[in-house]
Amino acid sequence: MDFITLLQTKRLLVGDGAMGTQLMVAGLGPGECGALWNLDNPDAVEQIQREYVEAGADYLLTNTFGGNGIVLGRHGLADRLEEINRAAAAIARRAAGDRALVFGDVGPTGALLEPLGDLTEDAATEAFGQQIASLAEAGVDAVIFETFESSAELRVALRAARECCELPLIANMTFTPEASGRYRSMMGEGPDAVVALADEFGCAVVGTNCGQGIQTMAPLVAELAKQTDLPVIVQPNAGLPKLVEGRTVYKEDPAVFRRYVPDLYEAGARIIGGCDGTTAEHVAVIRRFADSL
Repeated sequence: MDFITLLQTKRLLVGDGAMGTQLMVAGLGPGECGALWNLDNPDAVEQIQREYVEAGADYLLTNTFGGNGIVLGRHGLADRLEEINRAAAAIARRAAGDRALVFGDVGPTGALLEPLGDLTEDAATEAFGQQIASLAEAGVDAVIFETFESSAELRVALRAARECCELPLIANMTFTPEASGRYRSMMGEGPDAVVALADEFGCAVVGTNCGQGIQTMAPLVAELAKQTDLPVIVQPNAGLPKLVEGRTVYKEDPAVFRRYVPDLYEAGARIIGGCDGTTAEHVAVIRRFADSL
């Protein structure tokens, strides 16, 4: 079943959980390139994704959050972009089998566009375009844009996608709650920014990921849902990371997700997955709630 049909036939789609933090559990070191594991340690990537499928995920994200040319270039891997992204799609497809779809995962460059920074729009367009084309050619079912803090950069990424593929696009930005109750990105933009881009580029889904954890997300989801007729996706962290005895720990365990997932659905979410710190156990909680609807 294709993604659009799945959206139309299920009341709630269940996403997968974190990749980066799970790779760290598996041995990825600080500062190492997680996307390179698609080539150097594919079995570990596939095992994480198989656990998500077993937990009930309707789709998997490729291990390519840092797979654009700008990020890979920092690791001296820009010339392996196509190889890394194609391998990621193949790994996810093996893990998914006939039980889940595969979404090509695209994250930001980690640089600021001119005039705030030194990244040119042409360079960003090329980096995103090469990655998205590689994922599309490898047969992903949709492309998801995650953890963007700037609508300017997300616009460049979405435009690059429209120039190289006809796949369904999912636009996400990350917002943090302020004391006033407003939600704003690092660049000071509100949820209307991602909704406007989703409309401009004909996205299939719009939403938010990362943030401070599931307990802060329902009002944000409600605000997004009020501004759009598109399905809303939310992928919360398992809370904010804490350093405990030298290890990074996320405090929102599956029991916390069990309490708050219904709030996300009632606020208007039609796709719920997990971001940093989430595991197969978190996904299983979302699956059980979806099956109860």
